[in-house]
Amino acid sequence: MTDTETVRHTADVVCIRSAAAGGTREVLLIERGWPPHKGKLALPGGHIDDDESALAAAVRELEEETGVRADEEQLRLVGRYDAPGRDPRGRYITDAYLVTVPAGTQANAGDDAAAVRWVPLTDLPDDLAFDHAEILADALSLAG
Repeated sequence: MTDTETVRHTADVVCIRSAAAGGTREVLLIERGWPPHKGKLALPGGHIDDDESALAAAVRELEEETGVRADEEQLRLVGRYDAPGRDPRGRYITDAYLVTVPAGTQANAGDDAAAVRWVPLTDLPDDLAFDHAEILADALSLAG
């Protein structure tokens, strides 16, 4: 008999802020307040509660970590990310979603986020936590 690893299910959100006149689109990133990757930038997201869907968790986590509100109908599935080793804590599978919010949308750090920032899509950091650079790239190919 072999031991089986616990699989955890999470939801992440790529939140794009529309460009203001003459500006550029931006993505909302959080600074992680806890290990792993404490202090690194990441997409907002987290664990799915027992009584909710991945989509509902994405909406909840976005609001808890950044104060940005979205309806489930606004989110678009980017994909499922389940590569072994994508999270140093163990086996994590995430469903990633894309949402676009209006120019001027404000965000404030909350829950697990030490800070939040809107980052221009023309100036993305090289070293996002986990596999979030891959998720972001996939979302941007959907967003056009």
